[in-house]
Amino acid sequence: MQLTNRSKVVVNKQLSLTEKLYLPAILNGLRITFSHFFRKKVTLRYPDKEREFTAVYRGMHVLKRDEEGRENCTACGLCAVACPAEAITMDAAERKPGEEHLYREEKYAADYRINMLRCIYCGLCEEACPKDAIYLTDRIVHSEYTRGKFVYGKDLLVEKVNERIDVSKRKIKKAEVAAL
Repeated sequence: MQLTNRSKVVVNKQLSLTEKLYLPAILNGLRITFSHFFRKKVTLRYPDKEREFTAVYRGMHVLKRDEEGRENCTACGLCAVACPAEAITMDAAERKPGEEHLYREEKYAADYRINMLRCIYCGLCEEACPKDAIYLTDRIVHSEYTRGKFVYGKDLLVEKVNERIDVSKRKIKKAEVAAL
């Protein structure tokens, strides 16, 4: 009785003397190994040379500011809800009189944290944000020796007023997706 038509007949062929010695197989392996010595190296010396990333590369997060230097984030929480890894946490606060130059709307994120060890860099937080406040940039997340340093707060996430981070390539991709 045959259960499948994909059965294969296995032949128990006797090995020849050279095959029993494994010498041809060893020489073939050495030939392959030595051929790799003369190929172009694919390893980059990282601090000296950095590799180029594509336009869709997702690296470190940034909280954007508007043209007047005010934070775009209104602490709506949509990025935290959209995050499948639950890496984003925030606390909302209300803007006080005299802080109009710091925050765009009445509500702002008093505390905004991203646990970079939990983040899977999917970009869903970027897509969920209605105010274009959070973007994934082409910057590399730096390595650390302790886990606590991977919880990034607003001090590391909010872009500096005089050091704007270009996310125009990401905005174009986001607009193309929205048009579909």
